[in-house]
Amino acid sequence: MEHTPTPNPTIHRQDKSGQGFYNDMTGGLLCPVDYNWSNTIVQASIRDYHPDFCITACSWPSFLYKDGCCDPQNPTNGLFKGKLLIKAFKCVFTSPTSTYEKQPADSVAHSVWNKNSGKCHTWHDVSTLLNMRSIQPQAIAYVSVQLRFALSSMGSWHIIDDEFNHQEFYNNIVDYLKLPPSPEATKDVDNLLLWWNQ
Repeated sequence: MEHTPTPNPTIHRQDKSGQGFYNDMTGGLLCPVDYNWSNTIVQASIRDYHPDFCITACSWPSFLYKDGCCDPQNPTNGLFKGKLLIKAFKCVFTSPTSTYEKQPADSVAHSVWNKNSGKCHTWHDVSTLLNMRSIQPQAIAYVSVQLRFALSSMGSWHIIDDEFNHQEFYNNIVDYLKLPPSPEATKDVDNLLLWWNQ
């Protein structure tokens, strides 16, 4: 069984002030893949707002990558395949229970008995209500922004988080997925979207 380390400091439900780059776990997930979060000098520089370690929407945070790692020789490998990103997507668009390893057969539509009317009502997940037939770049970008905010130390929603612009982050992801710069990049994006839709 895979052991998940305990965040330091402990994450509290009602108070996000100890999250973001102030926390070892969330800081590692938010850290751009350009930097090595396990290096204490990098951590201190990010926390102290050192000008050489600016956190902007121009770098991909590690939570976007499978296993949180980027291969410098092939930076698209594993991009947008992060485990936490996929769980966040399922939580938003299908249901929190869809993040469990084993799924019930009726995980999309659920029946609820209404005692007052004596009728059985069925409710659907968000993807069904939106008539979502495939996963589009905007949906991946939306969940990426929501996850970035959830991991941050921001207590309430703002477009700007220090030097990080959530709107720019969203636009960068959509542009990356909708406007690939080359035929090779187009093929990579097509394969990525196919992977998401499977």
